[in-house]
Amino acid sequence: MTNFENRGLRIGIDASNLSGGGGVTHLVELLGAARPDEHGIERIVIWAGRKTLEQVPVRPWLERVHDPLLDESLMKRAFWQQAIGSRLREKRCGVLFVPGGTFLGTFRPFVTMSRNMLPFEYPEMRRYGLSPMLVKLLLLRMTQAVSFRKSDGLIFLSGYAKATVEKAIGGSPRRSGTIPHGVNGRFRSASRPHRPIASCSPGDPFRLLYVSAIAPYKHQWHVVEAVAALRREGVPVALDLVGPAYPASLHRLRKAQEKSDPEKAFIRYFGAVPYEELPGRYDGADAFVYASSCENLPNILLEAMAASLPIACSDRGPMPEVLGEAGIYFDPEVPGSISRALKTLIGDAGLRERCAMSARERARSYTWERCARETFDFLAAVARDSGRERGVSKG
Repeated sequence: MTNFENRGLRIGIDASNLSGGGGVTHLVELLGAARPDEHGIERIVIWAGRKTLEQVPVRPWLERVHDPLLDESLMKRAFWQQAIGSRLREKRCGVLFVPGGTFLGTFRPFVTMSRNMLPFEYPEMRRYGLSPMLVKLLLLRMTQAVSFRKSDGLIFLSGYAKATVEKAIGGSPRRSGTIPHGVNGRFRSASRPHRPIASCSPGDPFRLLYVSAIAPYKHQWHVVEAVAALRREGVPVALDLVGPAYPASLHRLRKAQEKSDPEKAFIRYFGAVPYEELPGRYDGADAFVYASSCENLPNILLEAMAASLPIACSDRGPMPEVLGEAGIYFDPEVPGSISRALKTLIGDAGLRERCAMSARERARSYTWERCARETFDFLAAVARDSGRERGVSKG
């Protein structure tokens, strides 16, 4: 692809259903690392709610457009999406990028992303029981499956996600690609000393960290049981949990905490903390534990890898694809399996050092510069191919 082939290309971004969390982080980092001129892109126009636009970087090639409807309910935002075609034609955009996943409008060509695995894994959805969340996930499965099949391009974040979603929706659009997210440089840390467990004590325990939302598929209560079992064996270990909570899962976590550590002496839950404070949490830990059973691309795992932490990790989903041989694996639904993996990691400082170094090296390839380059290459290619087809059809 040459700049000449795409000269003057304009790209529209529909961020109407992004309001926080990983979706906004991806958008902000992507635009912050973008070099549109390298892809022959003249201008990028983004539509989003006010809260999202306030976080998007200011760039001379970026036009930020606010519509009051995008600060309203899901139904109003869906109504707005149906009319985006006229806005895109007015701005002369050649392709629409929908990073939120769902697009039910009529504009073509459009590219979307698969970012949420829960709608495509029934066993994981069933963990929510009969609840509004289950209904939401089933609706997402329907709308995203339609969007993915109709799209002119579909971006996956991991090989695992690509294989799983394509099987669930019965194939993929003719153009698809796997483009992982990056890791912000603030999380990258040099190697750290790995103290032997013999130097730890009840007053200065070996500190485990688990950063993630408290949710049915994250299994924090099983980690609590595993840590309590190690404590009963005399291992001086403590667990810090960080992340927002789904109410029913928080109740389950509290019950496990009350049973294992009623004094809250060695199991602490800090709730959600600002994104800017997370690097300090990683720096204060001796090791990281990640017990999720459902992920598309585990950004938190990437952060822990970049922070040079030794990691005990779930053996489900894309986790082995991302972490490779740089960690110790366990079954996230079996506390005994978690306990054995933690005991292996905690008891061998040399193993921890080797795992941390390997994890840090693997994390080096996950950069936002790479993500931006590959994403805008992909978008430009879709626009180019679609333009050629329109030219053929008119000829």
